[in-house]
Amino acid sequence: MKNFCMLIERPGAQRFILGVIFFNALVLGLETSPWFMERIGGLLLFLDAACLAVFVVEISMKLVVYRASFFRSGWNVFDFLIVGIALLPAAGPLAILRTLRILRLLRVVSTLPQLRAIVESVLRSLPGIGWICGLLLMIFYIFAVLATTLFGAEFPDWFGSVGASMYTLFQMLTLDSWSSGIVRPVMERFPYAYLLFIPFVLTTSFIVLNVFIGIIVSSMSEVTAENKAAGSAGHRPGEDLPGDGLKDSGPHLPAGEPETESLKRELALLKGQIAKVEALLIAKDAGTKRPKKRIRHAQSRWKQTTGAQGENPVSHMAKFFKVII
Repeated sequence: MKNFCMLIERPGAQRFILGVIFFNALVLGLETSPWFMERIGGLLLFLDAACLAVFVVEISMKLVVYRASFFRSGWNVFDFLIVGIALLPAAGPLAILRTLRILRLLRVVSTLPQLRAIVESVLRSLPGIGWICGLLLMIFYIFAVLATTLFGAEFPDWFGSVGASMYTLFQMLTLDSWSSGIVRPVMERFPYAYLLFIPFVLTTSFIVLNVFIGIIVSSMSEVTAENKAAGSAGHRPGEDLPGDGLKDSGPHLPAGEPETESLKRELALLKGQIAKVEALLIAKDAGTKRPKKRIRHAQSRWKQTTGAQGENPVSHMAKFFKVII
């Protein structure tokens, strides 16, 4: 079962699924063309069914390997729903679901770690964005009431009510003809109207929206840091594998990294830990020769323990600390 799990999650298999997703999106796009459907419609439908069969086999294999833990990952649930929608009958009242087949392209998000990191960053920033939206709503309401009171009688189409004023202010927020289309006509009747509109544009467009961007960038930095930490622990960046509960007695190596390079990196970390222990022992028993003897004895025991070819030095780290303490 462990080898089966490694086969599913290996980079080659992921690249194959990614290629099938893009190919299926191309096929679905060609199916919308009457010219292609008249000439190769049967082939396109066959290719669509073949792509769907690949997705079903992939999901089935993961369900067999991970069982109930498959649903612990939100990305697996997302893939399961996307593929499940495609399996619903496309006849009768459910015919509208046939148009949702293009949602399979969204599986690219769950396949590429970089896109997963972006989506996770946006989702993590939603609480902060919610508070910013509340602040923005208050600003809109304040300026809408002021604009309705000041300009509603002369420009009822733009500021006749609070709702109309909020819609006009939203147009100004997007900077769509806010000066030539709204502000300048109003200023022809109210020369000092810019004292209301310019602070609104500066507050909403150049301050609040930048806070939006700042929150998302901050969340993205956090997700990137977590992904790097997960990568150093032996997981692929941005991945939340449901197979974490599977038993695995061997060391976790980063995906795509040779075993020798991983062991060198682990040995470098162990050397730093050993140096710290040496410093602590010397500071504890300063003025005697005892700590140096203990360190030399521990180093010789370390070499004897890890000298066998093919053994993983990480598994002997506990023995080393037991020797010197």
